[in-house]
Amino acid sequence: MSIEEQSFHDFDLNIIYEYFSNVERQGPGSPEITLKALSFIDNLTEKSRIADIGCGTGGQTMTLAQNTTCEIIGVELWANFIKQFNQNVEKLNLQNRVKGIVGNMENLPFGEEEFDLIWSEGAIYNIGFERGLNEWRKFLKTDGYIAVSEASWFTDERPAEIHQFWHNAYPEIDTIPNCVAKMQKAGYIPVAAFILPENCWTDNYFVPQIPVQEAFLKKYAGNKAVEDYVAWERYESGLYDKYKAYYGYVFYIGKKV
Repeated sequence: MSIEEQSFHDFDLNIIYEYFSNVERQGPGSPEITLKALSFIDNLTEKSRIADIGCGTGGQTMTLAQNTTCEIIGVELWANFIKQFNQNVEKLNLQNRVKGIVGNMENLPFGEEEFDLIWSEGAIYNIGFERGLNEWRKFLKTDGYIAVSEASWFTDERPAEIHQFWHNAYPEIDTIPNCVAKMQKAGYIPVAAFILPENCWTDNYFVPQIPVQEAFLKKYAGNKAVEDYVAWERYESGLYDKYKAYYGYVFYIGKKV
């Protein structure tokens, strides 16, 4: 199978997790964008509770914690990410109200109406946008918010190469109006939807991977699985540069009714 025919899901998860444990962000974004999304959330107090689902090592979670007084729980499937998450919490002296736990977003260990805000940057695709909106809704209080970033099409039509790439990686990718409609259908008032700027992909996601790729190839010299994965990541970066007018990440914010 050629690099062009492969998707993210064709690679060993252990390789992917180790690779991304070496970068601050596991997906496109920035502290500024996290704060922009947070600005649409009303009525958060020191008694409010936030769940960051698919938190990774917690880049965005730390931004949330430093700009709210809320209790925050980060949930991530891979234990090493949570270990790094909790180390970051201690470095920032936030352990009195922020913690990371190992958990599966398909079977979250929460009670109904437990949270005022559910957050998920670049991770809801693991369960699917529509499914995540529907299944996570029960964990929110009435008038609580959900804020997620999701890969989305900017146009109704796009070149075959990028269409095929995303069809392989995430068949549920949809246009912004359709995602907003799905949010409304799931029982939320759509509050905001905005596109993440290009630097969230380039400066904050692809560029930091370059030294990681070199170190990874050196550490695993001759390992074809690692070489193929690094080649795929470089292919993805090239595709973004070529087709960024057609797709990107979009923050969707909704209020439970």
